[in-house]
Amino acid sequence: MTSSTRRYLPYLALFIGVLALAVSPFFVRWSTEAPGPVFAFYRTSLAALFLLPFFLRSVLKSPMHLSREVLLFPILGGLSSSVDLILWATSIHYTRVANATLLGNTAPLWVALVAFWIFRERLRKVFWTGLGLALVGAAVVLGGDLLLHPTLGLGDLMALGSSLFYAGYYLAAQRGRERLPTLRYIWLMNFCSSLALLAFVLASGMPLSGYNPTTYLAFLGAALVTQVIGYFSIIYALGHLPASIVSPTLIGQPVLAALLAIPLVGEHLLPNQWIGGLVVLAGIYLVHKSQEPSEVVPAPAASILQ
Repeated sequence: MTSSTRRYLPYLALFIGVLALAVSPFFVRWSTEAPGPVFAFYRTSLAALFLLPFFLRSVLKSPMHLSREVLLFPILGGLSSSVDLILWATSIHYTRVANATLLGNTAPLWVALVAFWIFRERLRKVFWTGLGLALVGAAVVLGGDLLLHPTLGLGDLMALGSSLFYAGYYLAAQRGRERLPTLRYIWLMNFCSSLALLAFVLASGMPLSGYNPTTYLAFLGAALVTQVIGYFSIIYALGHLPASIVSPTLIGQPVLAALLAIPLVGEHLLPNQWIGGLVVLAGIYLVHKSQEPSEVVPAPAASILQ
C-alpha cells in the first residue's frame, strides 16, 4: 500500500462510518415494538458478540497488558455511549424528533471546546467558521420547529444531555486509540456499553424477548451496520485524525439520512432542507480545510487487527 493510499484511508473510513450511522434511524423505525434502551442493548451486545472471535484472535496473537490506563478510556467510552443512547431514545417520547436530533448534534461544539481548552489543540478561525456553518445547517435541516419555538422542556434537556455524553464518547475514543488498536478498543467499548445498558434495562423492567421477527432483524442490522461497520470506521479514523475534525463531519449524518429517506420511506426534502444540507457540507469542507499537520496532532497510527 502506497503512502498516498494510507493518507486517504482515514477519510474513506470516515465517509463509510458516516454513511453507516446515517441509516441507524431506519433500523429504529423498523423495530417499533422495542423500547429505545432495549434496542440500544441489542445493538451494542450483538456487535460485541460478532467481534468477539476477532478480538480473541488478536489477543492470542499478541497478548495485551490490561492496566488501569489501558482500560480507562474504553470504560469511559462505553459508559458515555450508553448514557447517550438512553437519554436520546427517551427524549423522543417527550419532545419532537427534530428537537431531539438537533440538540443531540450539538456534540461537535462540546468536542471542539474541550479539544481547545483541555487538550490544547490550536484551531484556526476557519475551523470555528466551518463548525458554525455546520451547526447552522443542521439547525435548518432538522430544527425549524425548535427555531420557531425555542422552549426547552424535559425531552429537550435530555437530548442536550445526550449530546454531552456523545461528545464524551468521541473524546474517550481519541485518547483510547493512543493506547489500543481499533479492534481491541471497539470491542472493549461495546462490552462495557452492553453491560451498562443491560443493567439499565433489567432495572427498568423492560422485556428483552417477545418481539416479532422484523424487530430482531432490525436489532441485527443495527448491530452489524451501525455499531460494527459504522463505529469501527469512525474509531479507525479517530486513530489518525483528531476528534475536533471527525466530530463535525458526523453532522453530515442528518443530510445523508434525509437523502436515504426518499427511496426507503418516501420522505422528501423541503427547499429549506436542501439549503441547510449545502450549508452543512460547506461547514464540513472548511473544517477539513483547517487541518494542517503543524496545528493538530492526530493519535499515532495503529494496525487494525493487532
